[in-house]
Amino acid sequence: MAWLLLILLAAIWGTSFILMKKGLVVFSAMELGATRVSVAALLLLPFAVRHVGTVERNRFKWLAVSGVVGTLIPAFLFAYAETKLASGLAGVLNALTVVFTLLVGALLFGQRLTGLRVLGIVLGLAGTVVMLLLGGSGGTDTPTGEGNAWYGVYILIATIGYGVSVNVIKYKLGGMTPMAVTAVLLLLIGGPALAYLLVGTDFLYKLSTVPGAWTAFGYIALLATMSTAVAMVLFNRLIQQSTALFASSSTYLIPIVALAWGALDGEAFNLWHLLGMVVILAGVLIIHRAK
Repeated sequence: MAWLLLILLAAIWGTSFILMKKGLVVFSAMELGATRVSVAALLLLPFAVRHVGTVERNRFKWLAVSGVVGTLIPAFLFAYAETKLASGLAGVLNALTVVFTLLVGALLFGQRLTGLRVLGIVLGLAGTVVMLLLGGSGGTDTPTGEGNAWYGVYILIATIGYGVSVNVIKYKLGGMTPMAVTAVLLLLIGGPALAYLLVGTDFLYKLSTVPGAWTAFGYIALLATMSTAVAMVLFNRLIQQSTALFASSSTYLIPIVALAWGALDGEAFNLWHLLGMVVILAGVLIIHRAK
């Protein structure tokens, strides 16, 4: 069952990067991030209302931490990165989640850090350097028409947030159902995201006046429904059924799905990118195999 969840998650999350790219054709990174979180929160609002009263008071702070660093901030960072970075490369860099899940687990939650695992961390970061500095941004086939490999740093920061969130859910929110964790977490961050979207952006104006805006919104709504709301429930279930590292190992398959969508959309992918991806995934493999 755990492996089936893992494959399903990889397919869903691997598709999220091309959906972000399509949404960014009309909307800004800030608008996309806020829309993604808002729509997901609204979808799960009935479940949040049902579960919020059952949550122990001391757990709300951990739900807020997981929501902010593992969902809200990454939603903006990934969108901003993809304004100048190919969607396929964004999917590959997402594999760093495993690296930072281990690092955060070791630094804050007492997870064992062996020599082999340190090697895996080093390889993961080295592969990132190879991919971004030598391979470049993946061409100029981005929503802005410009490429900048340094925008991959935003994804690196986002994956640190994912690493924190995975460990918080595993070690601080155990016993809560996956739906309760996801729905209440989104309830806490959804209100501010929606307020910002409606008051602080041109989202409504673009939706009513810009050609293609409803199509772009459709991509973002699909992103919010599948990659945020549904996938988060499945992922939280996987975390509770297995280990934090195993749950994050969907990153083996996410790059393949993301690159396939990117290739279909005409994105460039060179040998340096391939080498960087191989090194990153080798690091991830070592982390998972190391005892």
